[in-house]
Amino acid sequence: MASLEITQVRSGIGRKQNQRETLRTLGLKRIGDVVVREDRVEVRGMIDTVSHLVDVKTVQD
Repeated sequence: MASLEITQVRSGIGRKQNQRETLRTLGLKRIGDVVVREDRVEVRGMIDTVSHLVDVKTVQD
């Protein structure tokens, strides 16, 4: 199964509360942080919420 490499590229400061919480739920704390998550529907939904703050790459396992 594929994984997603998620990189935070913009700050959550000044954003709506749910967007800041979504970044934290994904495991992102600051600009430049990178996390790898399983490619699931739930994770895709979170990425859609903060798509303007993150970059996403597909990584093959």
